[in-house]
Amino acid sequence: MSRIALNKAELQRQQRALKTYRQFLPSLDLKRRQLLAERAAARAELASLRAELIAATRSVGEQLPMLADERIALDGLVRVKACHLTTENRLGTKLPLLERVDVQVAHYSLLTKPHWVDPLVDRLRRAIESEIRVRVAEERTRRLERAVRVITQRVNLFDKVLIPQTRANVRRIQLHLSDAERAGVVRAKIAKSRAGGRS
Repeated sequence: MSRIALNKAELQRQQRALKTYRQFLPSLDLKRRQLLAERAAARAELASLRAELIAATRSVGEQLPMLADERIALDGLVRVKACHLTTENRLGTKLPLLERVDVQVAHYSLLTKPHWVDPLVDRLRRAIESEIRVRVAEERTRRLERAVRVITQRVNLFDKVLIPQTRANVRRIQLHLSDAERAGVVRAKIAKSRAGGRS
């Protein structure tokens, strides 16, 4: 614990600091609660996107069992051309936001490929977009987790360290000043009684 001056100026400074901390703590706690709600929403969205991706992957396997035929070359049929991301500011936290995904489909001859390649291409396009949405949602969740951790540390700093420490400093200074004032009164009375006894 650092040494503090035990005088009236320091008392006023500590009282101002305590008032500021007490005013600032509720807004920090509100931000923490809002970030917790955002994080919960991001986790729910991520779980939903993951479930969609798993369902889409299963449906492809169930509805297109002919994919197991290795004689049909399907490599490079669909690929990501570009991902358009922006950022949004949520409670002071910059979060990625996926605007759109540009997917490029390789040209293939309708005569050399089986009829089920067209629905496969459509499903691959949707699966790629779903996979990218999952990755963006994971990054959003990670950033919100970090923001919640930081704001919780700040709330705890104010609530468990700064406010109690400053309150203790104020009590200590007040106690010292009242003791000093009492001691001054006692010294004055003793001096007065000695001066009265000599006359």
